Amino acid sequence: MRFDRSSGILLHPTSLPGRFGIGDLGPEAHRFIDFLAGAGQSFWQVMPLGPPDQGGSPYASTSAFAGNVSLISPERLLEHRLLAESSLHETAEPASDRVDHAKAAAHKRRLLEQAFQTFKRRIRGDGDLRRDYEDIVESLSSWLDDYALYAALKDAHGSADWRAWSPGLALRQPEAVAAARRDLADRIEEQRFFQYVFARQWLDLKRHANRAGIRIIGDLPIFVAFDSADVWARPHLWQLDAARRPLVIAGVPPDAFSATGQLWGNPLYAWARNRDEGFAWWIERMREALKLVDVLRLDHFRGFVACWEVPAEATTAEHGRWVQGPGRELFGALEKGLEAGELPVIAEDLGMITPDVHHLRDALGFTGMRVLQFAFSGDPHDMHLPHEYPRNVAAYTGTHDNDTVVGWFEQRSSEGAGTQDSRDREHCLRYLGTDGSEINWDFIRCVHMSVADLAITPIQDVLGLDSRARMNTPGQGDGNWAWRLEPGALTDQVGNRLRDMTATYARLTRW
Repeated sequence: MRFDRSSGILLHPTSLPGRFGIGDLGPEAHRFIDFLAGAGQSFWQVMPLGPPDQGGSPYASTSAFAGNVSLISPERLLEHRLLAESSLHETAEPASDRVDHAKAAAHKRRLLEQAFQTFKRRIRGDGDLRRDYEDIVESLSSWLDDYALYAALKDAHGSADWRAWSPGLALRQPEAVAAARRDLADRIEEQRFFQYVFARQWLDLKRHANRAGIRIIGDLPIFVAFDSADVWARPHLWQLDAARRPLVIAGVPPDAFSATGQLWGNPLYAWARNRDEGFAWWIERMREALKLVDVLRLDHFRGFVACWEVPAEATTAEHGRWVQGPGRELFGALEKGLEAGELPVIAEDLGMITPDVHHLRDALGFTGMRVLQFAFSGDPHDMHLPHEYPRNVAAYTGTHDNDTVVGWFEQRSSEGAGTQDSRDREHCLRYLGTDGSEINWDFIRCVHMSVADLAITPIQDVLGLDSRARMNTPGQGDGNWAWRLEPGALTDQVGNRLRDMTATYARLTRW
């Protein structure tokens, strides 16, 4: 699918400001959409919206379908008479530029439990609320029952990995599952309510965005976490042994950045069994994702061609092998199952890419990615240099895994003459024709003026923030996924400058 010449901003909702320790889907999210529209942007790109891991990573979710309930807005619950004003005052926190994910989740959980009790009382006599609840829950029915049971069981087991549950539950023996549904009926209904509220608030926000001419780019990771409702509920779709332990796991091989590669640990798909079921789980996953967003960025697109398979007992990714993925067959099934002529997809085609990955991307008509921070290695034909771009790409100043542009530049400015970093810096300055005093705007101008159909900028680069605003450092255990936007940072001056840049390079568009 090709996009009109346009631009957008990358910002995950957890990074929005707000009163409750974490950005959410409340007033600040709606104000952010208004800022985007005023700044002439056409897209808002977010990261995966599912329940994150304990460190806050949205790429290690306990569900490929469920929403992160920490994103639920208490203010919106108040507006819908599911919370009292006093509850909001009791749990509001001082403004903070960092997210403490565990603390925020605990605060939101207490509020949601209160809202659930109010909901149970109100739904008996409120026909409109009942109909809205039933309509949304019905729309989620393909996955919600399994997820609500999994989440209730995980609560009951102190958040333990599902393999630590009793054998009957871990192996989903019918008698054990039936007993759990009876014993945990109220907790299961609570989880269903949480997902109803998330879906209601997100769909309201998406409606606001679409009416303002903003489309939302979501993010669909290729892999899922082993400790997830998906692997627990449908273990035959992954390569597990009889005791439901992974046989092989995902990673990437050794390269210039890591002598031992990267061991991600996700279980790998049993593609033959997925194929035997007509890729039904994948069709449902894509269908549900496209209810929430307008465009999907497919993370680790190369894994659909071939992925690096490592024995589950390995301690590094060195001794793996490339194993063929489903390729065109999967995407043909998706197009047919979704009755879509063209899938609205941005393919994350970065990293160790071989020609067959590009061939699949081009055969499917997917938009690729370019990242300007990767461009300045000294190779005059580096694919990330704008003079090498084709039109059908999304060009980024940086991604959530990169340093901010200012942080990237400052690191290279601190290196001594003759180092690779200093050479990268000099190449950058020559290429951009700048002294680097506003390096973030130089990068933004460069991707905007390129021929790329899409130009995407992390909000940190619009604001010229340094490394303290970095969202994620791959391989770093602490401090990731925590950055937040300061209240009032998105001024009219910032928005007007971004709009002028967008207009100058013919990216103002509405659909």
